[in-house]
Amino acid sequence: MTTEAAALFAVVRIRGARWQTALEMREQTAWSEHAAFMNGLAADGFIVRGGPLGDGQRVLHIVESVSEQAIRGRLAQDPWEATGILRTESVERWHVLLDRDAQTKPRDR
Repeated sequence: MTTEAAALFAVVRIRGARWQTALEMREQTAWSEHAAFMNGLAADGFIVRGGPLGDGQRVLHIVESVSEQAIRGRLAQDPWEATGILRTESVERWHVLLDRDAQTKPRDR
């Protein structure tokens, strides 16, 4: 049995069709449920870093996982994704070359 090693991924999520443009993020339907779900992902170590980009139209998450499929499956459980308030636009493997916390800089792999 082979165990896949976890890797880092850059995940971009965008507002879905059910996003209410007249409302702030924390005023959207099911905010509490979405926030609890996302906080759980961070507490589990799945989301390494995350938050809105620029004007908030897009959100970037750095995620540690074994595959794109695993990420999409987990994010599909988000109440906002399930109801069309938010959707996952892209999931891409992230090859970190520079890391302020690394012992050796830059990374050679």
